Amino acid sequence: MDNTVMKKRFNTFKSEGGKLKNVSDELLVDFLRAYEKWPRKAADFYREIGLSKMQFTVLMKKAKKLCREGHHPESGEFKEIALDIISGSQGGQVPCLGIELCLEQGKVIRFPQVEQLIDFLKKSA
Repeated sequence: MDNTVMKKRFNTFKSEGGKLKNVSDELLVDFLRAYEKWPRKAADFYREIGLSKMQFTVLMKKAKKLCREGHHPESGEFKEIALDIISGSQGGQVPCLGIELCLEQGKVIRFPQVEQLIDFLKKSA
């Protein structure tokens, strides 16, 4: 998330006096994730998103507590991830659906199941 967007999101929770109140859990987790990816000093981060040092400290403490307790907004229900099949050079088919073992002199042995690979390794040892 861009830091200017995060700054605007924090501004929606600021009161007239500049105090932050009732910051959403989603924003706190986004704040923590953005800080984890931040390559520079913490002071640069909290200045860029318009927070004071004390606000940064309190919000970071709340965000870490949320994550420790498992209250991540992104961890809601299970989501299925669909993968596209990689089309190979063999007429649109996947070259190997199992495990490939590359041997000396360019030889390749393909194992469609893990058990077959384990048996091969036991016998060749």
